[in-house]
Amino acid sequence: MSSHTVGQHSDPTTVVDRVTANLPSRSLDATEQFYAKLGFEPTFKDDGWMILRRGRLEIEFFPCAKVNPGTCIASCCVRVADVDALHRAFTAAGLPAHGIPRLTSPVDQLWGIREFALVDIDGNLLRCMS
Repeated sequence: MSSHTVGQHSDPTTVVDRVTANLPSRSLDATEQFYAKLGFEPTFKDDGWMILRRGRLEIEFFPCAKVNPGTCIASCCVRVADVDALHRAFTAAGLPAHGIPRLTSPVDQLWGIREFALVDIDGNLLRCMS
């Protein structure tokens, strides 16, 4: 972990005993603008790394100019207490239900998880669930 990442957190308990997603971005600026529409704000950004936060949700991005949104296999799980509330908040961004980017509707899975998918502008899949 870099000292920049640690220095950006006011609560040291948020830095330990957790894992954060590290996803590719063709343009950190474009990624920041996309996620801003979803309520994320930068807590750290330089030419080689960016950390975005929305409440307790945090996603990290690294530059990868060669990522192809149509074939990107990067993904992460976003586990929240109320997936429907998160979906309502994300719906305000006006994303389509198909294509890239996209936001799917929440569904109840047979294994007891309720989830929806967000695919960002670089093809990164965020499986949002509760």
